[in-house]
Amino acid sequence: MSTEPHIIVEGLTMAYGSFVLQRDLTFTVNRGDVFIIMGGSGCGKSTLMRHLVGLKEPAKGRVLYGTTSFWEAEPDERDRMLRGFGVMYQSGALWSSLTLAENIALSLELYTGLKAAQIREIASLKLALVGLAGFEDYYPSEISGGMKKRAGIARAMALDPEILFFDEPSAGLDPVSARLLDDLIIELKESLGTTIVVVTHELASIFAIGNNSVFIDQTEKTMIATGHPKRLLEECEHPTVRNFLTRGEAKAEAKPGENPAPCFLA
Repeated sequence: MSTEPHIIVEGLTMAYGSFVLQRDLTFTVNRGDVFIIMGGSGCGKSTLMRHLVGLKEPAKGRVLYGTTSFWEAEPDERDRMLRGFGVMYQSGALWSSLTLAENIALSLELYTGLKAAQIREIASLKLALVGLAGFEDYYPSEISGGMKKRAGIARAMALDPEILFFDEPSAGLDPVSARLLDDLIIELKESLGTTIVVVTHELASIFAIGNNSVFIDQTEKTMIATGHPKRLLEECEHPTVRNFLTRGEAKAEAKPGENPAPCFLA
C-alpha cells in the first residue's frame, strides 16, 4: 500500500455561521487508499466530503491535493483540480430525463472535444465496468436502486478521475446488493489504482473495503480516531469508537471524570 499522501487535511474547522460542526480535523489520505469517513448520524460526515470536493469552504484550515492547497489556489487551478474528482452522491443524483448513457455523456460533452460516437463508446465502457453493459438506453426510473448506485459510480468515473468520492453508497440497499457494491469498489480500486473516499456508517462496508479511516464525533466536535478500521476495532479503547465498531456489543463506557484518549494509529 502506498504511503504517498494524496489528500492532506490540516486543522480543518467546519462551521455554519457561528455554529461549529467539527474542529481541528487533521488526517492524510494516501494514494490508492479506500479511505472511510465514519461516525454517528449528524456528526458531519457528508459535510466533510463537501469540503473535500470543493462545495463548501472551511471556516479554518486547509485541504491539500499533493502539495497544492485547494482553497488557496487560483480559480483556474481549482477548476483543473475539480476535473480530477469523481463524486457519487447518496441519492445517485442521476438526471431522470436522461438515459444512463446520456447521464455519463454530459460531463464528456462539457469538458472534452470528443465526437458523439466516441462519447457513446466511453459511456458504454463505463457502464460495462460497473456491470451495466446493455443498459445504455434505460432511464433511471427503469432500473433498481442498486443499479442506480452503480450507474452513479459510472458517471463519477466519466472523466477518469484520480479520486472518487462516494457518499453513503450502500444506503437503502439490501445486504446482497450492498455486498456487490462493496466488491465493485474493491475491484475499481485494484484495477484502476484510484484513490477512493467513502462516507459511510455501514459496518460491513467499513471492514470489507476500508484500509484507512477517520472517525469524527458529534459530542466532542472533532476527530477521535484514525487508522485502519480493523486495527481500530482491535486496539482502540475509546468508548465511542468501540461502541460504534461493535454496534454497542462491547458496552464500552467512560469512567466518571475520565476523558478518553483519541486513537490515532499510523
